[in-house]
Amino acid sequence: MIEELTIRNFAIIDELSLSFSTGLTVLTGETGAGKSIIIDALGLLAGGRSSVDFVRYGSQKAEIEGLFRVTKHHPVIDILDEAGISIEDEMVIIKREINDKGKSTCRVNGQLVTLTMQRAVGQTLIDIHGQHEHQELLQMDKHSHMIDTYAGGDLQATKDHYQQSFRELQEIQADLKRLRDNDRENVQRLDLIQYQLEEIQNANVNGSEDEELERERFKLANMEKLFSQLQQAFESLYGESSGLESIREAMISLNEAAAIDKELSELDESLSSNFYLLEEVTFALRDHLEQLDFDPERLNEITIRLDELNQLKRKYGSTLQDVIEYAKKIEDESQELMHLDERISQYETRLKEVGIQAVHLAKELSTKRKDAAAQLSSAIEKELQDLYMEKTTFSVQCKNHSRGLTVQADDQEVVLSEDGAERLEFYLSPNPGEPEKSLAKVASGGEISRIMLALKRILTNQSERTSLIFDEVDTGVSGRVAQAIGEKIYAISSQSQVLCITHLPQVAALATTHLYIQKQEDEGRVSTSVTELNNRSRVNEIARMLSGAEVTKKTKESAEELLQFARTNSVS
Repeated sequence: MIEELTIRNFAIIDELSLSFSTGLTVLTGETGAGKSIIIDALGLLAGGRSSVDFVRYGSQKAEIEGLFRVTKHHPVIDILDEAGISIEDEMVIIKREINDKGKSTCRVNGQLVTLTMQRAVGQTLIDIHGQHEHQELLQMDKHSHMIDTYAGGDLQATKDHYQQSFRELQEIQADLKRLRDNDRENVQRLDLIQYQLEEIQNANVNGSEDEELERERFKLANMEKLFSQLQQAFESLYGESSGLESIREAMISLNEAAAIDKELSELDESLSSNFYLLEEVTFALRDHLEQLDFDPERLNEITIRLDELNQLKRKYGSTLQDVIEYAKKIEDESQELMHLDERISQYETRLKEVGIQAVHLAKELSTKRKDAAAQLSSAIEKELQDLYMEKTTFSVQCKNHSRGLTVQADDQEVVLSEDGAERLEFYLSPNPGEPEKSLAKVASGGEISRIMLALKRILTNQSERTSLIFDEVDTGVSGRVAQAIGEKIYAISSQSQVLCITHLPQVAALATTHLYIQKQEDEGRVSTSVTELNNRSRVNEIARMLSGAEVTKKTKESAEELLQFARTNSVS
């Protein structure tokens, strides 16, 4: 559950700190006071899209931070462990910052994370339900997911296996189509890569050959300078009045001096060692000079060879090693193209095997979905009875796909999609004697609200989310239906923490905690404040919600009756 929420410089909120408890927390207030802004802030913690418009005018950045308390076995624990994010005292702290340039920064337990990671974490903690979710109920492609969520782990495991098989089937079909459709291109490609391979093989490329040749060419091109410098070095050491001869005389003198003064022995040994070392260097220089030989033909050979290697590098890679690796690649490709018919046959065999496997898994998935759909339909009808739709019938229709991936299995063609072998759609008959029709065609706004609420009530048991947030889901209802919706939301709060923005006094009266949102002006700036209402303040606020204008003694009495009704019926 969410325990604390801090918002700074967000829209019209200057700074706001809220503490939440278990049960049902309602947020009420005048339109435009900032109730939905708080929900927007929670949505950003769940990984929602940010905007520079969220940053309060004149501020450098907006900040939202939420502290969540989770159980030891909550799914977020595995997500954080995998990401290397530590968790202490079963607390998860999510922070989101948006600067005045629109750049967003996400942190989880103090560690910088990507928006994708924050979304993965946040969506296991928060479930925000508003008008957008109403629209999802009208989208047929969302219905399968709802049924799968209701069915739980066993069906999901089958679905995972099916989708793995389906994706493999897609890859095989794509590869097979590519091989069949590109036959002419394949022949042309084979001619090209065989020519390239022959060119590289004839060049007999060695991975470091160009570097060695460059060094040799540089030496040959500078042979005159090299000879001159070596000759000068040798003459300085061994010619007339050479340094080596002077050092020899110094060595003889120091040797005689050391015979007289033993303290000079180390200096004598050091000078002798260095003399013999220089003598070795001198003789090595002489040998090197004698071996120097300028060969213009060799220089020409190197230049021609380097030109050949550089041409290969321009065609096939920036280094000779890249050229060698490219040759290996096209050699493998050449073998593949030369045995194309055999490969097509292998693909066709594998396609048939995987296709049969996918169809069998799709049928298994379909059977489990139909069982789950029947159970869900009964459960929804039962929930709708409490919401004054007792005459309504609800069902799930299964229809084969008209488009998708066609597979031949068991002497029949089956059209598959990533979601299975059929599409599921919710059907509804709100009135007795009327046939069931697509939910999107027959349900009113109030009916959609109640059906979605029934689904949330049922799916709460399957959800691991710690906080469920309802954003004006009671729009379009009143009277006894409003009371029933309030009781249903309260029932959900017995299983999960619920935050609810509402304009209905019947819902507000059922709250465990009642927060009043209002705008206030200070020094020409408007900001939002939140007050937790006590019993007396709750009476006044619910009276305002009842009257819609002036609070009178009569509306206060009605508000007290509404609160008393909630208490005496053990709901509040």
